[in-house]
Amino acid sequence: MDRLSIAGAWCHTPRIHADERGAFLESFRSADLREAAGHTLDLAQVNCSVSRKGSLRGIHFADVPPGQAKYVTCVAGSVLDVVVDLRVGSPTFGAWETVLLDDADRRGVYLAEGLGHGFLALSEMATVVYLCSRPYAPGREHGVHPLDPDLGIEWPADVEPILSAKDAAAPSLKEARETGLLPDHDACLAFYDTLR
Repeated sequence: MDRLSIAGAWCHTPRIHADERGAFLESFRSADLREAAGHTLDLAQVNCSVSRKGSLRGIHFADVPPGQAKYVTCVAGSVLDVVVDLRVGSPTFGAWETVLLDDADRRGVYLAEGLGHGFLALSEMATVVYLCSRPYAPGREHGVHPLDPDLGIEWPADVEPILSAKDAAAPSLKEARETGLLPDHDACLAFYDTLR
């Protein structure tokens, strides 16, 4: 696994074994994550999102503790996946990084609890699968507006974004910080230590 520029985020590009029948790959290996992150992903829920071109989902995160770590891969089509550091006090607070996830390279992205996540569907249809460390809990799930100009995520200009009503109403990064909605970096680090 390759570390991304934001601590707690890694990208995995699997080795693909292809022949005349098709392809086989190990999309996720717990041992690889343990080696990279120092802990495994306790699987509590698997989500599958089917999105039409332009669907912009996120930026989502959960209260820490317990948070929700994710391992995300695109099994059909392509998406621009984004990880955002929402941990107040982090050296990379407000920083973001994108990774192209598609059904050709079969990359996967792991993001630790406290990091924000979103993606934009680039293909006509895209199917994204998330392995999640905790089940969905509406009372502790939040979002930051993915088009917040202060956040400045560089979404492709040639794809018109389609947002849910919930994501369109999400606060800016500044508003989320001012209202105490965002996770604390030190609290996240302390929680990560409990996973080791």
